[in-house]
Amino acid sequence: MAEQQLSAHSRARSVVRQSAGGVTQISDYQPKRYTIIGDHLTQNRDLSLTAIGLGAHIQSLPDGAAVDIRTLAGKFTEGRDRVAAALRELEEHGYIKRVRERTPEGRIVTRTLSYNVPRATGTRHAAEPAAEPAAEPAAEPVAEPVAERPAPPAPERVVRPPAATPPPPPPSSGTPTPPPARPSRPTPPPLPQPTAPTPQHHRSAAALLAELRRDDARLLLAERDVRRLAPGVAAWLERGAAPDAVRRALTTDLPPDLRHPAALLAHRLTALLPPPLPEAQPRSHPVPLQNCDGCDRAFRAPRPGLCRDCRETQQAPTRVAA
Repeated sequence: MAEQQLSAHSRARSVVRQSAGGVTQISDYQPKRYTIIGDHLTQNRDLSLTAIGLGAHIQSLPDGAAVDIRTLAGKFTEGRDRVAAALRELEEHGYIKRVRERTPEGRIVTRTLSYNVPRATGTRHAAEPAAEPAAEPAAEPVAEPVAERPAPPAPERVVRPPAATPPPPPPSSGTPTPPPARPSRPTPPPLPQPTAPTPQHHRSAAALLAELRRDDARLLLAERDVRRLAPGVAAWLERGAAPDAVRRALTTDLPPDLRHPAALLAHRLTALLPPPLPEAQPRSHPVPLQNCDGCDRAFRAPRPGLCRDCRETQQAPTRVAA
């Protein structure tokens, strides 16, 4: 009897590829409900994992499915911001293209074109709509069943060129490169100085600075700081500021983390310096009171004499009786 010929199996067996560590692919035959996705998308290192997963999901959808940000954010746990960022990545790498069209009712809608092979920027596929659609209403795309749609041909594997190696550093000349210079701190403005220094103002200023620690223990100054700040306080006293006013200006609203009291006092003495007092205007003296020589009534005049009524009486003509 001839050797019996065995027929092919009705279902393909699972193919298990053994590998030393890492992932092991277990592939089962799927007669329907499958999508062919190229490795140029699933292994694209220029895309984030969110963009890769979203691109695979969009390619598995039938024509006419909604892929706007609100719909996608409602399906998955990613929020609208991450979905919008993933859509921008796919659009920049040529996997989708969003085209705005005007419906016959006058509404503006967005049509998303999905490419299983990325398109270069500026190229247009034969199935894409023109840039300016005609005024006639476009026919609505009919969603075909996934099982009846023929599978597209497998895309060619994209071969990346090898990364360019950075040029070698130039040979050192033996002279060490100096470190970059640090930006210098701005020089603080000089302390105010009195116009005509007097020993009395200097002593009062030094005593005021030395007694600031009674108002706040953190204002304990060294003797050299007192000598350095005394001319600034003397300038305040020369401009007519009272010692109590100077003390309040230096000790009010101190910061809670005061570390450098001398620097704070120097800043306040410079920034809050009051203007000099204006020159005193001469006061006008009132006209003195005089007693009238005619009626003995008081009136104001620079010199003694007659009042206005008595002067008018003397200047009036005397009537002679007939």
